[in-house]
Amino acid sequence: PMVFVWRNVVLMSVLHASAVYALFLIPSASAYTLLWTVFCFVFSALGITAGAHRLWSHRSYKASLPLRIFLAVANSMAFQNDIYEWSRDHRVHHKFSETDSDPHNASRGFFFSHIGWLLVRKHPNVIKDGQKLDLSDLKNDRVVMFQKRYYKQSVLVMCFLVPAMLPWFLWEESLWIAFFVPGILRYTLVLNATWLVNSAAHMWGNRPYDANINPRENRFVTFSAIGEGFHNYHHTFPYDYATSEFGCKLNLTTCFIDLMHVVGLAKERRRVPPELVMARAKRTGDGSHRNG
Repeated sequence: PMVFVWRNVVLMSVLHASAVYALFLIPSASAYTLLWTVFCFVFSALGITAGAHRLWSHRSYKASLPLRIFLAVANSMAFQNDIYEWSRDHRVHHKFSETDSDPHNASRGFFFSHIGWLLVRKHPNVIKDGQKLDLSDLKNDRVVMFQKRYYKQSVLVMCFLVPAMLPWFLWEESLWIAFFVPGILRYTLVLNATWLVNSAAHMWGNRPYDANINPRENRFVTFSAIGEGFHNYHHTFPYDYATSEFGCKLNLTTCFIDLMHVVGLAKERRRVPPELVMARAKRTGDGSHRNG
């Protein structure tokens, strides 16, 4: 039986109601504040996509210490559990996708895989199988463990204080608008963009690489989650740093990692050879592959 975590139900309800209220404040916000909101959205999203997801969950590339610190700071602005917990849950999700051991099992429906999984106690299998994973790489990463230790403080500063205080201090935006628009609204949008990968991208779209699994290629999610919507590809080749065969196309996260590589902060980007992608699409795809 599902056991509700009422604290989370109340917090998520208040958060989303506040985000709706924030929408009505947008016309009163200055252009600088709206640009700052977009910047905070992209910055915090990269903390999930390039950080917790592609770097720490999948180890699909290697990042220097300055880049790891940058991504950990961005990750705290996203406020979606610390890197250690996010990566552990994500590894379980890949290993036991669409089973009771999957934290956001999409076979339980859109609402559960989108937000419902955060409103109830975890299925015992999620905890049991999560404890079996080798997380030594995360435990040995000083940046990950530092963020874990000071997570609450870092979230307070990065997710709420910095987005609100900067516009108020630098261009005299109203503190009320600065708290609700770049703070609350931006946070809620990044949350939902991430959740759509777990829900929509497991339900709607084509499956050019593997028709036997649920994850799909979803253009809307690709756009909203800055490159994470090539989900059939990603579940077929989870170790590919680009999460798609198309490189930077519609994939801001891949562009960012490539830029970090150019300036010497990222290296050893793991990629699937094109001939392997083609062979797999022909063998197990649904026939929708552009060359298939």
